[in-house]
Amino acid sequence: MNKLIPSIKVPIVQKGLISKVILSDELKGKQIIMFGVPGAFTPTCSEKHMPSYIKLHKEFIERGIDNIYCLSVNDEHVMKAWLLSYTDGDKIIGVADGNGDVSKNLDLLVDKTTNYMGMRSSRFAMIIKDNNIQELLIEEPGEYRETSAENLLTKI
Repeated sequence: MNKLIPSIKVPIVQKGLISKVILSDELKGKQIIMFGVPGAFTPTCSEKHMPSYIKLHKEFIERGIDNIYCLSVNDEHVMKAWLLSYTDGDKIIGVADGNGDVSKNLDLLVDKTTNYMGMRSSRFAMIIKDNNIQELLIEEPGEYRETSAENLLTKI
């Protein structure tokens, strides 16, 4: 696995606005949390994973985290709609890895064709400092424990 965030251009969704950025440029000089989900609007992602990071956003910021990013192998329009569907969704910055390029580079791309979902991101959570992955947690398929905001907060 690559321990550095790649220099790949992706759409970023922040406060309802979409911009195309080189991911490594976006994260340079920052200490951030990035969590990845198999899909926007899917049950575990929507009912547990995203809400956990929205709920604990303040605690992460108080511990020195600059921003929280959510990556999904979805297009920018789906990512924008998903973030806007939450009352406090603007606390999270979306990374629309629609082609799966970032996920593939980080060896986090998984085949979910048996579930009619195509290629998707693994469910993961990481702590990144100045583009260096300091901590990476990856869930087993169908699981949701290690990558919760509650658990990741204990790692900071």
